[in-house]
Amino acid sequence: MRVKCVICDTIERIDNDCPEAKKLQNRLIHTYMCDTCSKRIGENTIKRHKTGRFKLFRKYEVYDQYLD
Repeated sequence: MRVKCVICDTIERIDNDCPEAKKLQNRLIHTYMCDTCSKRIGENTIKRHKTGRFKLFRKYEVYDQYLD
């Protein structure tokens, strides 16, 4: 299967039977990102975490004993 990276527009070939190819075929919302872009974004995210000014907005869950 031929796929195109969302960020750098490089075209790569992945195996048709791999889980990532099946996700791309069956769910149109999933996009492909090449390994170099993925590593670069991961490293930059870690750098931003270390600055201390990075805010990660997580869903706040309220525990209700009656809903268990």
